[in-house]
Amino acid sequence: MTKINVLESPKLRNPLLIEGLPGVGNIGRVAVGYMIKELGAKKFADLYSEHFFPFVMLQEGYNIRLLKNEFYYYKAKGAGQRDLILLIGDCQSLSPHGHYEVADAILEFAQKLGVREVFTIGGLATGELEKRAGVLGAATSEKVKDRYAKFGVNFNAGDKVGYIVGAAGLIPGLSKERGMDGLCILGETTGFPIVTDPKAAEAVLNVLTKIIKIKINMARLDSSVKEMEGFIKKVEALQKKAIEDIQKHERAPVEGKEQLRYIG
Repeated sequence: MTKINVLESPKLRNPLLIEGLPGVGNIGRVAVGYMIKELGAKKFADLYSEHFFPFVMLQEGYNIRLLKNEFYYYKAKGAGQRDLILLIGDCQSLSPHGHYEVADAILEFAQKLGVREVFTIGGLATGELEKRAGVLGAATSEKVKDRYAKFGVNFNAGDKVGYIVGAAGLIPGLSKERGMDGLCILGETTGFPIVTDPKAAEAVLNVLTKIIKIKINMARLDSSVKEMEGFIKKVEALQKKAIEDIQKHERAPVEGKEQLRYIG
């Protein structure tokens, strides 16, 4: 089951959905998280799913917090701008089936709010230290490709990687089936595990802000990344531990199975 709790029902004009969930280099999470902070976007919905990792976060030593994705909105203030729906979160699905269910729930919710176009932000792992992060893209149609190539999106991602895993690929892919336009923006990064790449996030933001005609002060990005990084690393470490415990549990013999080491 995947559930969306609506906290507020904003009235939006031709809104654009921009997704930034954790992934390679945490580029999407950092870029969209920074936009939310700098634009003063307001949270209006939470998404919970049984396909997220089976643990809760303990904050301040006692406070229970479920893993979730969060929807924020920003109302256009200038000429040529569009209302924005910004999606960030603690994690993605634990299973392939869950990825489809969560992506479909996101798109159904967005479509009801009037979204006809979606952007996803992710990372393209090169395995090398990038002196200058490139920004690559994939689109749901030639029309979308032509619309955004002029902003510095290099549409040769297919020459470097044959597929895009997770929300960054599935959301635009499924959006096409719903008659929506989709664009995936990928920042080049090393791809090292549990390494947040602020340079790649900045490169993506520079392109994205041109497209949506919004100016954002990048001066605070580094300090903002440091604030986010501690929480992101904590979630990733807990996810890694949960996977290890699940694998141990599955490999254990039927008699005397090792129990998953949960508290409670």
